[in-house]
Amino acid sequence: MAGVSLGFTRSPGRYFKILKTTSQAWREINKSTLANSIQRLYESQLVDYKEIKDGTITIVLTRRGKKRARPITFKLDEMKIKSTKKWDRKWRMIIFDIPEDLKQAREDFRLRLRQVGLHPLQRSVFVHPFPCDDEIDFLIEFFGIRRFVRKIEVEKIDNDLHLRSIFSHLLK
Repeated sequence: MAGVSLGFTRSPGRYFKILKTTSQAWREINKSTLANSIQRLYESQLVDYKEIKDGTITIVLTRRGKKRARPITFKLDEMKIKSTKKWDRKWRMIIFDIPEDLKQAREDFRLRLRQVGLHPLQRSVFVHPFPCDDEIDFLIEFFGIRRFVRKIEVEKIDNDLHLRSIFSHLLK
């Protein structure tokens, strides 16, 4: 908990007080990495934080975070996105900008997106008509690329008819 407090404290005095009370192991943590990890959790809307009057911050799981705290289990080679009985007319877009130093992860991620059933709109933009958060989150975590991937839900795409024909076997 001290590491979390370090990452969010806004008071230099409080920062040094926390440091004094932590063990040597906590002091060796890369504070930048910790802060970035917490920020990614916050951006994923899995956690939120509440500031207490003494300047400390408590991180809590959101409703979505509590739901997602359950384990996500898939057989990687058998993953497929499931269709629902009725299409909600929303497109799920996955966009990513994975840097060159993670080229292998980027290529593997792209390959897996195709294998689970997404269709490429561009090299780094994929689409599917059905909810796929669990599958995409699993792949994102598997490849360690959370900060480079965004998930978007849209109601209109200018090539909707073309996409419907591609997914016609799923859209009934």
